[in-house]
Amino acid sequence: MNPKIRTEAVDYLLDAILELQDREEAYIFFEDICTINEIMSLSQRFEVAAMLRDKKTYLEIAEKTGASTATISRVNRSLNYGNGGYDMLFERLNDQDGA
Repeated sequence: MNPKIRTEAVDYLLDAILELQDREEAYIFFEDICTINEIMSLSQRFEVAAMLRDKKTYLEIAEKTGASTATISRVNRSLNYGNGGYDMLFERLNDQDGA
């Protein structure tokens, strides 16, 4: 994990995010803290990651999400060499769907 992001300010932000109770509260908070483009970019990356895990091609992903090949490549690099954050959440989401 990148030690540069481990600051008191980031801790405070993440603690605040962990206090969100449901999707509606998340919408309210993220609409206040992020621009629409930032939210859409984050959701696009998450969708790209899901499609990469499902073995979709870059072309399929670009056509469905509108993501550039550079974005798809960065997400792919995170999936392959990152901290496992995407996989952790996809597994939890799959567990919820199967429960």
